[in-house]
Amino acid sequence: MISKLNQSSAKEAIYYALRECRRKTLELFDAIDEATFRSQPHPEFSPIGWHLGHIAYTESLWLLEHSAGLPCLFPQYRQLFAADGLPKSKRVLLPNREEILYYLDTVRKKVLENLEVVDIDEQERLWHFLIQHEGQHCEIISFVWELVKRQQGDQATKRGISDFSSLSMPTEMVLIPAGEFEQGNNSIDALDNERPAHKVYLDAYWIDRYPVTCGQYRAFIEAGGYQNPHWWSEVGWQWRQTKQVIQPLYWCSHHHWDDHPVCGVSWYEAEAYSRFVGKRLPTEAEWEKAVSWDAKANCRRTYPWGNEEPTPKNCNCDRFIGQTTPVDAYPSGQSAYGLYDTLGNVWEWTDSWFDGYDGFQSYPYIGYSQVYFDHQHRVLKGGSWATLSGGIRASFRNWYYPSVRQIFAGFRCAFSSADC
Repeated sequence: MISKLNQSSAKEAIYYALRECRRKTLELFDAIDEATFRSQPHPEFSPIGWHLGHIAYTESLWLLEHSAGLPCLFPQYRQLFAADGLPKSKRVLLPNREEILYYLDTVRKKVLENLEVVDIDEQERLWHFLIQHEGQHCEIISFVWELVKRQQGDQATKRGISDFSSLSMPTEMVLIPAGEFEQGNNSIDALDNERPAHKVYLDAYWIDRYPVTCGQYRAFIEAGGYQNPHWWSEVGWQWRQTKQVIQPLYWCSHHHWDDHPVCGVSWYEAEAYSRFVGKRLPTEAEWEKAVSWDAKANCRRTYPWGNEEPTPKNCNCDRFIGQTTPVDAYPSGQSAYGLYDTLGNVWEWTDSWFDGYDGFQSYPYIGYSQVYFDHQHRVLKGGSWATLSGGIRASFRNWYYPSVRQIFAGFRCAFSSADC
């Protein structure tokens, strides 16, 4: 059992995490006008404003209704803001911003009242889940907002391109020796699909020190990579022909971006490029070992650089910069094996299907992870420049259909003797 002193400390940490996450959520809306608030720029994603209401709905559902036994504060919003309530196309019919902000604030006040009296010994994991849930929706809001800006032709960024110029064009690979490592995470904030931590043995392999850059990917485009079926899997080539894709989503041809990671690519595009350069995509386990395992200490690190939380000195996350940065911009963020840029900047596709580890137990409900164990979703690792620091770690797992072209998604390549 957690002592009263430790309970107080745990509650204080949760209180500040809730407050900080909410500050970052609301900050996102400073530059968003009412029309953008309720528009749907992409059919696969809900309007930006809907996510605010969904955050309030989910917090109320789990912390007030399920845990505290309180009645639903705003039953009129149940269908609109539930994840399975309405099709995304119907979610544009939103209350105005002031009403949703009132909903958000009212729920939060009740939640904080409940935090004062709750037995955190029993519920700490749930509170951490909901803080991360809000952070995940912050990233989706950032993504949709980025879509809107790019559709409007606005390529402006918080910092000039030249502010992060890099003189080198890194290409080397790192050898990861054969052996066991610990995959996954059992910490209190680990989500259900990260659990349980377990030992995995991998043969030796090579993995790119850096994510694939725009400059490197440009060579694939200019060599006719999108027109040559040789580099594509059968299903990938069918997808490319159907979609008539000829470059990454919102591709920028300006060479000033050449040392930034390529992004806006589907898994099929990442796979085709990997074949073009004689490599492949890493498995999820290969990626995680190269990023988190400290062979000298024989232990897993929470982050590539150790167990200290992310800061602007070691990775590009939390909207610190507001755009991608060159792949070698954070030498202090290297893993024990010397990989750069593994957390933040862009999510990285892996070759693995999203599935549960042996001993998986769904939490807090089957619909969070388990329904996606369908052999239809590929795992992405690492987080992006818009991922909040509270939800970024080496064990974290994201998942998308291989056809999804997410602006925040890139990749790095791997190779092993078995590939020859």
